[in-house]
Amino acid sequence: MTLGSELLSAIPGLRHAFFTRAGGVSGGIYESLNGGLGSNDDPAHVAENRRRMAQQVGVTPQHFLSVHQTHSPDVAVATGPWQGGSRPLADAIVTRTEGLAIGATAADCGPILLTDPRARVIGAVHAGWKGALTGIVEATVNAMEGLGAERSGIVAAIGPLIRQHSYEVGNEFVERFIEADADNALFFVPAARADHAMFDLAGFIRMRLENSGVLMIDDIGADTYSDERFYSYRRSVHRGEPDYGRHVHAIALERD
Repeated sequence: MTLGSELLSAIPGLRHAFFTRAGGVSGGIYESLNGGLGSNDDPAHVAENRRRMAQQVGVTPQHFLSVHQTHSPDVAVATGPWQGGSRPLADAIVTRTEGLAIGATAADCGPILLTDPRARVIGAVHAGWKGALTGIVEATVNAMEGLGAERSGIVAAIGPLIRQHSYEVGNEFVERFIEADADNALFFVPAARADHAMFDLAGFIRMRLENSGVLMIDDIGADTYSDERFYSYRRSVHRGEPDYGRHVHAIALERD
C-alpha cells in the first residue's frame, strides 16, 4: 500500500507514506486508493480512501490536509484543519503542528516530502514541471525557514513520478526550460521521434533542492507511467480514459 524513504524512516517522531494505488475502495479506472478530491470518482469512495491514508500516517481524516493545486510556486502554512471547509490554492504545505498530516497530490508530477528533524518542521510539495520551473521548491524551503528550519538541516524525499524514459516532450517545452537557464539542457536527451526529447523531472527537482541548500535527498525511483501500481495522468490520456486517480503522499509529526 505504501513506499517509504529510508532517510525519512530513520527520523524519530515522524511518519510518512508514498501511497500506491492499492488498499482502497474505488473501482474501475480509479482502482483502488484514489485520494483525488478533484476527480470524478464517487465522493464517498474518495472520503473512505483518504480516511485509510490518514489512519496510515496516524491522524484523523480532519487532520489529513491537501491543497487545491494550481501548478504554482505558492505555499500554504498549516496550523490545523483548513477553516471553512475550503482548501487553499497552493502547491505546497508547511507546518510545525504535531498530529497534522500534510499531503501532496500527484499522478505523474513530483511529490516531495521534507523535514528538518531538529526544528520539527515538515513540508509537502507538488512539483510538476511548471511549479518546479517557477520556484515551488525554493518557496517551500523559504517557508520552512520561516517556521524555524535551517535549510542545511532539511532532509527531502522525492516520491513516485514520471521518469525520463517515459516523459517525452516537444521542442517548445525544451525551449522554455533553456530560455530560463541554458544549463537546463542537461535534463533532456533526444527522443526517438524527431523534434522531441525525454525530460528528467526527478533530476531537475533534485537540482532545485540542491541549489536551495538541501543536500540530504532520497529518491524512491518509481515511475508512475510504466508502473501500474501508480496512477498516471499521461497513461490515462494515452489510453483514452475519461479521468484518472490521484495519490496523496503525506508526512506528519507525531505528538510527543
